[in-house]
Amino acid sequence: MLAIDAGNSKTDVALVGPDGTVLGTARGGGFRPPVVGTERAVGGLARLVEEAARRAGGSGPPRVGHVSACLANADLPSEEEALTEALTGHGWGDTVTVANDIFALLRAGVADDGEPTGVAVVCGAGINCAGLGHGGRTARFPAIGRLSGDWGGGGFLSEEALWWAARAEDGRGEPTELARALPAHFGLTTMYELIEAVHLGRLEPSHRYALTPVLFAVAAGGDAVARAIVDRQAEEVVTMATVALTRLDLLAEETPVILGGGVLAARHPQLDDRVRELLAERAPKAAPRVVTVPPVLGAALLGLDGTGAPPAAYARLRAHYDGAEGAATQRARTGVTETDGDEMGTGSPSRA
Repeated sequence: MLAIDAGNSKTDVALVGPDGTVLGTARGGGFRPPVVGTERAVGGLARLVEEAARRAGGSGPPRVGHVSACLANADLPSEEEALTEALTGHGWGDTVTVANDIFALLRAGVADDGEPTGVAVVCGAGINCAGLGHGGRTARFPAIGRLSGDWGGGGFLSEEALWWAARAEDGRGEPTELARALPAHFGLTTMYELIEAVHLGRLEPSHRYALTPVLFAVAAGGDAVARAIVDRQAEEVVTMATVALTRLDLLAEETPVILGGGVLAARHPQLDDRVRELLAERAPKAAPRVVTVPPVLGAALLGLDGTGAPPAAYARLRAHYDGAEGAATQRARTGVTETDGDEMGTGSPSRA
């Protein structure tokens, strides 16, 4: 089986044997079909697939029984169909399934025995939510950004912080420490200088996304404006989770709510505490859990689900990624992210 988890900021590929043994892996940059086109984005996966095959002892592109791909920007049925067709065209597997990458996080966080049910919210570059209910029912959101009603994620939070800081400096908004802290992050003294640097291209647009940790640091210092932004993010996370639980008739039973993505995985105390408080109020039976294991595990588990694999295969696969979860948690807490703009697509993140 070939498992692929392709997000906006990074892509993981794994070749997995029928017994759950991870035979070879590779990691690369973000996967952004809206930026470079479907064919080019999928073509950019080929280097990683061949690298994983080499590490598994092969040469050239592999041929496997099944390709399980969880991909960012597979938000609409038409996008899933186009990506499935493009992956099939590469001939890597006898069969191909494509799902949004939110399902990799969800599958990684739910149990392997019995019917998988649960809800996942990812808050990374953007925000998304999906749920699995009884009988294979699903709950999803388009997750295309503000156009589809979304609010939040690292990219959005940095823009929101800049907006409030700009208004604070010129008097249109409330005073906030963000007006000093955001330009200071780039060695500047005023928001006017920062606005000018971004507008004239002296700062790459993608550099703005490094401001999200600054927002959380200012909020932790007690700044009212920054704290309000963080509280709004918690509200959005819980709203999405609660709506998904309601649509799947899961509010009345113990259900895991899987939280992932860089913003949530960092476990910022204000955000983490507020998410749990709101979930306890609105969905008392929900069991929140932050998952930082590489989501490619979830893509591989979805692949095993379709093969009738024995429990030992699931245990072996999960054991391979146990150590990776601790490392990912540490990266998230220190604000370290892994990005590598390449032919798979670059540009400022907008979606989860």
